[in-house]
Amino acid sequence: MIEIFTDGAASGNPGPGGYGVILRAGSHYKELSGGFRMTTNNRMELLAVIEGLNAIKKPGQQVTIYSDSKYVVDSVEKKWVFGWVKKGFKDKKNKDLWIRFLAIYKLHDVKFIWIKGHNDHPENERCDVLAVAASKRRDILAIDYEFEAEKNKGLLL
Repeated sequence: MIEIFTDGAASGNPGPGGYGVILRAGSHYKELSGGFRMTTNNRMELLAVIEGLNAIKKPGQQVTIYSDSKYVVDSVEKKWVFGWVKKGFKDKKNKDLWIRFLAIYKLHDVKFIWIKGHNDHPENERCDVLAVAASKRRDILAIDYEFEAEKNKGLLL
C-alpha cells in the first residue's frame, strides 16, 4: 500500500506556482516538488497527483491519494473526467494534464481521499510548504508550456 499526499499552490492564480508531494510506503518516505513561472492552482493540484503516481516504479500498486483539491478528487471519484474523455474534453481546462493523469492512473489501483486544507493535517501542511517554496524559486521556475500557450492563444513564447 502506497500513500501519496499532494498539494498545489499558485500566487495570483494564474501566477507563479508549485506542487508538493509526499510518498509513503511502509518505512519508505520521499518528498517531491517543482515550480512554474506561470500556472494555476488547479494545474498544480493535478500535477502533484501526476508526479506522485509517476514516482511509483512498479505497476499494479494499491495507492491512496490524499488531496485537499475538490477539483481533482471529485473529478475522479465522481467519474466526471471519464465523461470529459468521451466528449473530447470539450470546454474543459487542463486537458493536457488530465490525459497525462489518466495514462498513469490506469496502471494502479487508486483511490482518493479528500482532506480539508490548512487544517493541521501534518502531511498536507508539509506538501503546502513544499508547493509554496517551489513556487518562489524564481531562478529555476520551469515553463508550463501548455498553460502559457493556451493563455497566449498559441503565440510563440
